[in-house]
Amino acid sequence: MSAPFEERSGVVPCGTPWGQWYQTLEEVFIEVQVPPGTRAQDIQCGLQSRHVALSVGGREILKGKLFDSTIADEGTWTLEDRKMVRIVLTKTKRDAANCWTSLLESEYAADPWVQDQMQRKLTLERFQKENPGFDFSGAEISGNYTKGGPDFSNLEK
Repeated sequence: MSAPFEERSGVVPCGTPWGQWYQTLEEVFIEVQVPPGTRAQDIQCGLQSRHVALSVGGREILKGKLFDSTIADEGTWTLEDRKMVRIVLTKTKRDAANCWTSLLESEYAADPWVQDQMQRKLTLERFQKENPGFDFSGAEISGNYTKGGPDFSNLEK
């Protein structure tokens, strides 16, 4: 019996001055620490296909052009425990080869080690999707996993 692949298992976060961001094959998550007691009415959040903007209490926290495109009307934000804003963006390209190297085009880049770990996680997630009868939760990979790993789609089944 195989365990389902847990999207948050092995999450590889990229730390930022305001919180962190991380990704799965299909989504990008942004977690922003805000002052305790923040109310939803204090938050202004704009989500577009290639842009994000977040202000809290009139103070700009995050603003810029995203690393890659997202599906604008599927983006959401929530205020959790009145101390963290979680933004969830749905990638338009949902495969292991689309591993974002930074959140914005010019800011919040993952360092080389974090980028490597993100790519490994997305590759394992891809393998789990392609092989639902196997459990990849404890797997380690090495070798050719950049850009989503080897392409086996043209092999005979």
